[in-house]
Amino acid sequence: MNFLRNITFSTRKIINVKLFSSDMNNELINSSKFPELVIARPKRRPDETIEEKKARLLYQSRKRGMLENDLLLSTFASKYLKQFNNKQVADYDRMINEVSNDWDLYNWALGVKPIPVDYNNDVFKLFKEHVKNTKKETRFRQPDLY
Repeated sequence: MNFLRNITFSTRKIINVKLFSSDMNNELINSSKFPELVIARPKRRPDETIEEKKARLLYQSRKRGMLENDLLLSTFASKYLKQFNNKQVADYDRMINEVSNDWDLYNWALGVKPIPVDYNNDVFKLFKEHVKNTKKETRFRQPDLY
């Protein structure tokens, strides 16, 4: 993704932040916690087939920007994404593309912070179980793309 960041700082205060990407349209949302912070929402893809969506999500699960989430999400997607139905795929898409802070996603999965109601669904519960790694699977590298 090609990001263009326009950041203006004042004394200890972020005045304006805009993130744009080739993967995103210009639909912007304002954060309630930081009214000056503007974040681009993921572009909707109404004509995308379920197979295309699964392929996109598999790739996006590997490229999070935070190694911990790269490993957790890529192994999760490799294991479960193929068998997801349309609703589960949509929930997973929201989970990895609408959450703007990777640390929030990581802390929700570990149980450090409570999961917001909007993301507390079957897919996130399955992801949380995957993170527990009760079978002690080795997750030092991302699985190969298929």
